[in-house]
Amino acid sequence: MIITLTVNGRRTELDLDPRTTLLDALRHHLALTGTKKGCDHGQCGACTLLVNGRRINSCLALAASHDGDEITTIEGLGQPDAMSDLQAAFVQYDGYQCGYCTPGQIMSAKAMLAEVAEGWPSYVTRALDDDPTLTDEEMAERMSGNLCRCSAYPRIRQAIGAVRDARASRTEAAE
Repeated sequence: MIITLTVNGRRTELDLDPRTTLLDALRHHLALTGTKKGCDHGQCGACTLLVNGRRINSCLALAASHDGDEITTIEGLGQPDAMSDLQAAFVQYDGYQCGYCTPGQIMSAKAMLAEVAEGWPSYVTRALDDDPTLTDEEMAERMSGNLCRCSAYPRIRQAIGAVRDARASRTEAAE
């Protein structure tokens, strides 16, 4: 079947078997290998990417079900010579070890920061009508779908916290 995806701002048509996952469409048909296949069961988060601005595990999604959608992969955030603030923070704070989970961690962190900015509560948010504060406890809960076999979690939270703080400083300065 023919589907149309807008991937990292570029519209493309793909002729795919209807059983092709979004992950496999990106990796094997578009050569976007930044998104990793870890467990292939939606348990590790290595395949996390954004669909219409929301994070999903792409190994569980059929590409055909996202016909017409806007997809953002790690390659769409930045490149080594022009990294996004999250990518740069992961490098600065050593938020990776083997690096296999890093693309999924960064994509999940990007979505998490947007969710907090929109006021979405998490399981550990004290009250549903409170504005969530991105504490270490909140970060751990909101990133719990992304596993790191190397256990770089403290550095990952440090990198995300640095981005959170830098964005808050820019917002305060603009007001």
